[in-house]
Amino acid sequence: MKLFSANLDSLRDLYRNQLRMLLSTEQQITEPLPTMIEKATDVQLKQAFQSHLQDTHVHVPRLQQILTEELRDAEPIKCKVLSALVAEAEDMIKDATDTSVRDVALIAGAQRVEHYEIASYGAVRRWAQILGEAEHAALLDQTIKEEGHADHLLTSIADRVNVEADKAA
Repeated sequence: MKLFSANLDSLRDLYRNQLRMLLSTEQQITEPLPTMIEKATDVQLKQAFQSHLQDTHVHVPRLQQILTEELRDAEPIKCKVLSALVAEAEDMIKDATDTSVRDVALIAGAQRVEHYEIASYGAVRRWAQILGEAEHAALLDQTIKEEGHADHLLTSIADRVNVEADKAA
């Protein structure tokens, strides 16, 4: 239980807080992605994860730029949700003995993260618009599009890999 919490007395305070949490989210994603690339057996899946890792390396400085403009520093606030999503995905992957089933588990875990990111970025983008931060909103919108592309790519790979996993059963 937290004894002290951030004073979120305005939409701008909430906006800044959630940007810092998104920074943590993106930074945390860079840790499991290399392992996911290594564990994936499907070539397209490996490539999708590699591409997303490259995108993440763009998302981090993008968030740092916005935070530096907002707060003059870009200190993250630990995102507990992402930690839980990663831990859950690691459990699924560890328990999957068949390689095609493991690929399905990797996709499911990655898509959960993508959906969380899309929802989170959508909220802060809207707040940026309300707060008159059009430049920030445009940067956040670009990230949402990249996250959406990653999700759609994973869905198309899943359509094929899920069938392969079902045949393995």
